[in-house]
Amino acid sequence: MSLPLDPSLGTATEIAAAVRTGQVSADDIVRLCLERIAALNPRLNAFTDVTAARALAKAGRIDAARARGETLPPLAGVPYAVKNLFDIEGLPTRAGSKINRERAPAEADSALGARLEAAGAILLGGLNMGEYAYDFTGQNVHDGNALNPHDPARMAGGSSGGSGTAVAAGMAPLALGSDTNGSIRVPSSLCGLFGLKPTFGRLTRHGTYPFVAEFDHLGPMARATADLALAYDLMQGPEPADGHLADRPVEPTVPELGKGLDGLRIGVLGDHFKRFGHPEAYRGVETVAAALGATEEAILPQATAARAAGFVITAATGSSLHFDRIRSRPQDYDPATRDRFIAGTMIPAPWLIGAQKLRSWYRDRARELFERFDILLAPATPCFAPRSEETTLVLDGVEVPLRPNMGVYTQAISFIGLPVATVPVWLEGAVLPIGVQVIAAPWREDLVLRVSAALEAAGTCRSFVAEVPA
Repeated sequence: MSLPLDPSLGTATEIAAAVRTGQVSADDIVRLCLERIAALNPRLNAFTDVTAARALAKAGRIDAARARGETLPPLAGVPYAVKNLFDIEGLPTRAGSKINRERAPAEADSALGARLEAAGAILLGGLNMGEYAYDFTGQNVHDGNALNPHDPARMAGGSSGGSGTAVAAGMAPLALGSDTNGSIRVPSSLCGLFGLKPTFGRLTRHGTYPFVAEFDHLGPMARATADLALAYDLMQGPEPADGHLADRPVEPTVPELGKGLDGLRIGVLGDHFKRFGHPEAYRGVETVAAALGATEEAILPQATAARAAGFVITAATGSSLHFDRIRSRPQDYDPATRDRFIAGTMIPAPWLIGAQKLRSWYRDRARELFERFDILLAPATPCFAPRSEETTLVLDGVEVPLRPNMGVYTQAISFIGLPVATVPVWLEGAVLPIGVQVIAAPWREDLVLRVSAALEAAGTCRSFVAEVPA
């Protein structure tokens, strides 16, 4: 397995293999990543905290273990970073906010961070994000905006914007993000990455700052499907302290990646998913569908209404967490976030009850659809990455606010917790990527990753380190 001239720009899987065989040291990898962060972060604003001393100490321990002839764990020497709503021992958990940085430092890493650490991965730091994860742009009034490495005049997407920026810019080969309504899938689409939103309840959320308990998911972002699968497999498992975690056995996906796609029934979502987008959103899906031989349209009924219901539940539930602070410290919120939380406190109870009833009905319709299809395809974002100064976009002939509407295609999927791999497409002549959602029935992460790996192997979908413009 060969590495790029700069070994830190390899994939996580490549780096782990190179460290294991002695082709490169963990110390060298970490130092190269830290140099890249020092060079690029002032421009791109991916990291809010850099844990350099911790990373170098861990790298030294890994190199010493290899020198002693010890068997290294599967991610030994692989740098990673986490959205700053994940607990990092010794740092306050910001969740993109001003108020949270006054919290006491976390006493331990998040559960998922601890699992990556046990597998040998090396933490580089915490990543920028939209305030309290209520964002699709990657913009933050407190820490500055995470910018798109392919064009720093454009948005990285959010709310896991720093995660998208860091991986796409080659500052880290692997990052963790959260996805409530699309916050892994949107930055993966805009930054040209592979991203995984597992089934709701599949990975523990213990040690992370919440947004909407009913919708919050955690997952990895990387430049290769194999990295997603390896990280995901290592993060599975029970966590007694997490009441939202489903009781599921560990189900490895890495062995599934090389399997063919024969027999898989693949549909292309229509109706809602063929409205509201710009041409590039549909061309991305068409490119992936053609590569997979998928021609049959699939309809998920009332997806537009499901998205609206998701908005209602998000606003009402998310605002309840912030009620007291909004009353006592309104000036310390991003005004746009604050106003959305205030609006959420005024949602009538019948609206919330109606949204929950629709959710149950909609979940049943999805279950019926998966009796006919194994995989569904849909756009991940309605357009390429918008310019940072843009505040509106035109969807289906109507000018709408940009910030909430970049999730027009993702919210209707996370509304019922389905597993999704986002795959990056580079359309002919395009200078920016566009993402496609590969969706499966609950607990079938193996299928979405299998399809993602096949698309990557065929060259239909690819991710690479951006050449950041000077």
